[in-house]
Amino acid sequence: MDESNDYLFSRREMLVSTTLAVTGLALLNVTGAEAAPVPVSQAKVSFTVNGQPHQLEMDTRTTLLDTLREHLHLTGTKKGCDHGQCGACTVLVNGQRINSCLSLALQHQDDAITTIEGLGTPDKLHPMQAAFIKHDGYQCGYCTPGQICSAVAVLAEIKAGMPSHVSASLLEQPQATNMELRERMSGNICRCGAYSNIAEAMSEVAGKDS
Repeated sequence: MDESNDYLFSRREMLVSTTLAVTGLALLNVTGAEAAPVPVSQAKVSFTVNGQPHQLEMDTRTTLLDTLREHLHLTGTKKGCDHGQCGACTVLVNGQRINSCLSLALQHQDDAITTIEGLGTPDKLHPMQAAFIKHDGYQCGYCTPGQICSAVAVLAEIKAGMPSHVSASLLEQPQATNMELRERMSGNICRCGAYSNIAEAMSEVAGKDS
């Protein structure tokens, strides 16, 4: 019994001391004991976005997504989860799709970047944009820019003979089947659930390209 009481008492003491320590740190922050400011490192980067050259100087921690949206005002590229899980921020870099929220702008020195604004215009739509409209491959539209950029890259991957996880052969030319398209687009999430329409739009463009 005594040993049990000793254990409980010592545990209470530990909890109290921990609470006092945390409270003390919080009070220090409130009463003006501020930490020294963290120096911001700036660097220059040059790349091409939608055919236009850009030279920027920015915080080295700036992502490509924030560079496009906040510095170049290309807001078609969307910030969704900001963790590389939803695909809303997908852009093309040298023809390959990436999640721009996971990539620092400084990693793209001399790269050619294409956003949804660079694929087509209202007067001259990219075939994938036209197919999305025809097949209603969007609902709220938030994920649509990333979906279209990814869809363009997917068809390029298939045309180049790059296999996926569901490809029947690593040596033969993959086909733009429904399963193949869905597997390759699995990194782009549509909360509205327009997946079937997106696959139909991609199938139409793939048929025209073949």
